[in-house]
Amino acid sequence: MAWWIFALIFIGAAAVILIGVVIVRTLAFRPKKEAAYPDFPVRCDEKKAVGDLAAMVRCKTVSDTDEEKENEEEFEKFEALLPVLFPLVHKTCSFEKLGKRSLLFRWQGKDPSVSRVLMAHYDVVSVEQSLWKKPAFDAVLEDGVLWGRGTLDTKGTLNGILQAAEQLIAEGFQPKNDIYFAFSGNEETNGYGAPTIVRYFREKGIRPALVCDEGGAVVEKVFPGVSQPCALIGIAEKGLCNLRFSVEGKGGHASAPPPHTAVGKLSRACARAEDHPFPARLSKPAKEMFDILGRRSTFAYRMIFANLWLFGGLLNKICKKSGGELNALMRTTVAFTQMSGSKGMNVLPPYADMVANLRLMCGDTVESAKKYLTDVIGDEDVRIETVYGMDPSNISETQGEAWDMMKRAVSQTWRGALVSPYLMLACSDSRHYGEISDHVYRFSAMALSKEERASIHGNDERIPVEKIAQTVCFYLRLISQF
Repeated sequence: MAWWIFALIFIGAAAVILIGVVIVRTLAFRPKKEAAYPDFPVRCDEKKAVGDLAAMVRCKTVSDTDEEKENEEEFEKFEALLPVLFPLVHKTCSFEKLGKRSLLFRWQGKDPSVSRVLMAHYDVVSVEQSLWKKPAFDAVLEDGVLWGRGTLDTKGTLNGILQAAEQLIAEGFQPKNDIYFAFSGNEETNGYGAPTIVRYFREKGIRPALVCDEGGAVVEKVFPGVSQPCALIGIAEKGLCNLRFSVEGKGGHASAPPPHTAVGKLSRACARAEDHPFPARLSKPAKEMFDILGRRSTFAYRMIFANLWLFGGLLNKICKKSGGELNALMRTTVAFTQMSGSKGMNVLPPYADMVANLRLMCGDTVESAKKYLTDVIGDEDVRIETVYGMDPSNISETQGEAWDMMKRAVSQTWRGALVSPYLMLACSDSRHYGEISDHVYRFSAMALSKEERASIHGNDERIPVEKIAQTVCFYLRLISQF
């Protein structure tokens, strides 16, 4: 028999074996048995929760990198409002204002050797009122929806925490362990509010057994092939880096330009960076999410996620081509956001620059990302400097008491939702807590539609009143475990 016949037989047999292995692994890639949490009925005073959140929204606590542009009276108004809305919390809990934007409550438990922290921030981003359908700070309640900046990000969360605490205190509940409510007023500007509180904890030797901050939510149709609602709890967040790319030119009249102007060199650098994205990498949060949600996906997607050793390259190509959230879960991303050159249309710029916003994948650093782009661009005329940068956060554990507390409260509040870890793409105050806790979780305690998620930092931010009550119910169930 000719050698090529043996080769064909071998190739055919190998193909059959490969297909068999893929199919067997796919069929075995089924949902794992989950813990069944019993119902935990709670009640919520929806009218109070909605009214109190409306009062918070009416405080125009807009933060700015230039503090001179902030309205300090609005922040003072917000802080003075809290004792009025939550008198039992202020009577029962000790309170310290650690800094201009650092509010800390301590609800003492029977055993103070263990502490847990519930976080939120009360500052908000600015608005372009002409693009809103309703006044952004009037807290308009219409057709069962409360409109206003901060309803989602994150006065709604802060309201949920304090509503739950106020109610539980009224019912005579005393926690087994210490609970801290930590609220910052300059999260939107990467300010010092949260770091000040973390420094206080560190000086006191406090290592929280659980930290819960904003982050994931209960969402639908965000994971390929999964139809069930998914409750995504961030166990880590990407790093942030702003890089400035600049080129110095000779300037002069545009009628006799050089072969490549300063703007042209920057454009080529931009194109090279976009054409050579960072390598894909499966972080621990992404691996765990793919394992949990991938098992609930359709057969075709299950085949991919069950056999990433074979289809990892295909997944990488799909991510690079589509961009968006799935791609951002797989790699460090680069988004060019600003560019400037000559002020005259017929004048060559003596200096031109552009800025890129990078979100760093676990394992990358500010310096490693800068080096990668320097090598990819390969142009000594393009200067690259770091404007601002912070490395990715630590990765929290998804085993043990703290994770189970989070999972229990989520499952009891949103029945039928698939609870999964994930990698948070944006930045939050919680990243600072990684130095004092291995149990930092990012969950905004809301079921958010795609439209609602888009309104965060966007126009027409709003929340249905039933979701305000649902947030309170989540914290009632979570705190009851403390």
